[in-house]
Formats: sequence, structure tokens, C-alpha cells
Amino acid sequence: MNQQPSLARQNTVALALAFVAMELLVMAVFAVWVLLPLARRSADDLAGLMVLSAQTWAELPPQTRAAFEVELFDKHALALRSDPPGLARDEWHPPYFYLLEDALAQRLQRARHLSREATDTGIWYWAQVPVGQGYLSVGLADNRVDSQPITAFVVALVAGLALALAVAMWLARRLTQPLARLEAASADIGQGNLGQRLPETGPREMVALSRRFNAMAQQVQDLLSARTTLLAGVSHDLRTPLARMRLALEMLREAPDAALIDRIERDITQMNQLIGDVLTLARGLAQEPACMLDLADFLQQLASDFDTPSQPVRLDCPVHNVSVAATALQRLLGNLLQNAQRYAPGSPLDLVAKFEDGVLHMGVLDRGPGIAVEKMEAMFEPFARLEHSRSPATGGAGLGLAIVRALARANGWTVSLSPRPGGGLQAWVLVPPAQPTRPAGTAG
Repeated sequence: MNQQPSLARQNTVALALAFVAMELLVMAVFAVWVLLPLARRSADDLAGLMVLSAQTWAELPPQTRAAFEVELFDKHALALRSDPPGLARDEWHPPYFYLLEDALAQRLQRARHLSREATDTGIWYWAQVPVGQGYLSVGLADNRVDSQPITAFVVALVAGLALALAVAMWLARRLTQPLARLEAASADIGQGNLGQRLPETGPREMVALSRRFNAMAQQVQDLLSARTTLLAGVSHDLRTPLARMRLALEMLREAPDAALIDRIERDITQMNQLIGDVLTLARGLAQEPACMLDLADFLQQLASDFDTPSQPVRLDCPVHNVSVAATALQRLLGNLLQNAQRYAPGSPLDLVAKFEDGVLHMGVLDRGPGIAVEKMEAMFEPFARLEHSRSPATGGAGLGLAIVRALARANGWTVSLSPRPGGGLQAWVLVPPAQPTRPAGTAG
């Protein structure tokens, strides 16, 4: 099986080819729109100088022509000779000399090929310029035009390719290193090392990806911790009623007793309640679709379900339509009201709803003994209770607030506990708007 190339290699090759293509494009544009016009202008100027030099030489007195030739050679690196070089036609020149041939042909109105001659001083190129009734040869050395465009392009291409490869390798490594860290961290999590976290640094997309990964790792760690806590708590809380049931059954073998049967039924009810709470906590991790409902009617119905003559539930809520997960919200607020009734008996409860900056705040407020501030966060852990006897007479299984936190996290809400001014406890649920809210009774 052929091994697939790495992402770093693919990116390196792709970036290098892109850099080379860009360099070739820039070189082509620069050559066509900058170098070629300059070269044509230079060749035309040189052709004009050659023709003018030949015509000037022909018009000078014979005794001054030698001095003119010396001055022309010293200042312009051009040579004159009356006899033609007598050389065969040369079919290849450096690129610039082709432009010079075109410029001479336009000035002399006939095509003339430069003749190449090798001398002790180097390579010379000669052109025959008509003067009077004859011709005068005008020559220039190849080093007069000291440009090597082909060499320059080759050197630039090679240097650009080397630079492109270096930059491409650097960019590819920079792009793939965060992915390599993500792969390593994923492997660690797969092996049970949940303490591995990615640094939330670098480009914005990588920061977002790292933040998502870290949040996922934290959720996995929380789920495993919750599973362990649930199993330990269930096994602990089921052991006591099971022991009582076993003892009651042994006693029933000797003589039937209605009180023992009632105790077994109570133990079964307690166990069923505990198992139901655990299942509720597990189901609370699933997100529920939102639906539009009348908030005032919804909370009024909830308040009436928990209202009793000895412990009334007072409602303070604006008339408003909201988009919210209704079943999850009902279970969440119901658990808070049930906890308040259990731990603050005999005092009225307040069910409050209000909007602040578009966020729905719903609270259950009581006048009970409250909870110490340093213990409030711990109360959201499964099976956490202020009273450690685990007796059903003094409290539940300790899953009520854990279910509340699970429901809130699953639906993107926030739940918190805080002391109530004047005494007691207040539990607040913050629900960000899933959709724009509107007053009740308006047209949809």
C-alpha cells in the first residue's frame, strides 16, 4: 500500500510551485513591459549613433578623420573602417543585437545582418552603413553592451526557487505543527491522559480550534468524573436500603409483619427514586430543541404545581414570549423549587423572571438557612449534601443541583447560587436569547 505524503510535504510542494509560478509571472511582466521597451530604446539610440558617426566621418576632411575615429572609440566604444570585414553571415547573436539589427534596418530602410569578428581585443559586431556612393563599416565590441538577461533570469529563477522552497517549508511547518500537537493531544486523550491541553496561541483559527478541543477534553473529563461519581454514589446509597430489605426478609421468614412489608415498600420507593434521579441526570446531558412559549403562563403553571398553603410560591414575571427548551427549563426550575421547599420549609418562595441586556434571568428565592459561600459550587456535584448522614429524612440523594447544572450546560444556560439579601438563598438561571424575543400578543 502506497503511503500518502504528509500534509507538510504537500503544502511545501504546493507553496513552492505557487512561488515559482508567481516569480515567472513577475519576471515575464517585468521583461515585456520594462526591460524590452528600455532595450528597444537603447538599441534605437545606438543605431542612430552608428549611422550618425558614419555620416559624420564621411563629411570630415581626410586629415581629421583619424582623430575623429580615436575620439569615437574612446567616448563611445565604436570603431570605423572603410573596408568591409568580409566575414560570413552570423546566424546567432545575443538578444540585444537582434534589437540593434531591427533598429538599423528601420533607419537604413533595408535589412542588414551584423557580422561577427573575433579579434585580439574580443568579439566585434560590424554593420555596413551607406555613405555617399559607398559603404562604411561601423563596429562595436560585445562587451559594450554588458547585459546578460538570460543569465540574470536563470540566476533569479534558481535563487527564487531556493527561497520559495525555504519559505514554503517554513510556512508548511508553521501550519502543520499545531495539527501535529492536536494529533498528539487526541492520542493522549484516547489513552486516558485527560490532563493534556493545547496552548491557545497562534492564528485566530488555531486559537478557536484549540479552545474547542480543550473544551471537549474538559467535557470528556467531566463525563468520566461524573460517571465514576454516579456509580460510587448509587452503589453507596443502594447498599443501605438493600441491607434493610435483606434483614426484613429474614424476619418475614419467621412471622409476617405488615410494618416490615411497609418498610420494604418504602425502601423500594427510595431506590426507585434514586435510580430515576440518576437516569434524569444522564438524560439531562442531551440538548433539547427550543420552542416559542408565553413565559408568564409557563411560570404561572409551574408555580401553581409547587404552591401549598404552608409555603406559597409568589410569581414576578413580565408578559413576554421567549424561545427556550421548555421541558428542560421546567425540570430545572422544578428541581430548584423542590430543593427550596425541602431546605426552607414554612417560608414563602419567590419565582422571579426578568430581562437584562436581552438575557433572561430566572430565579428561585427562599428565606431558608442558606449555604456558606465557599460550599455553593460544591453543591452542584453529584451526591453532594450539606448533611452527611445520607438519611432520606434529612434530604434527598444529592442529585437535584447536579441535574440542574447538567440541564443548564446541555442547553447553553448558566446557573449559580448566591446568598439572598436579608437571609436565605437565591438560585439564578441565565438563558441567552436563542431567537429575538417579542412582547406577548404581537403578531408573529
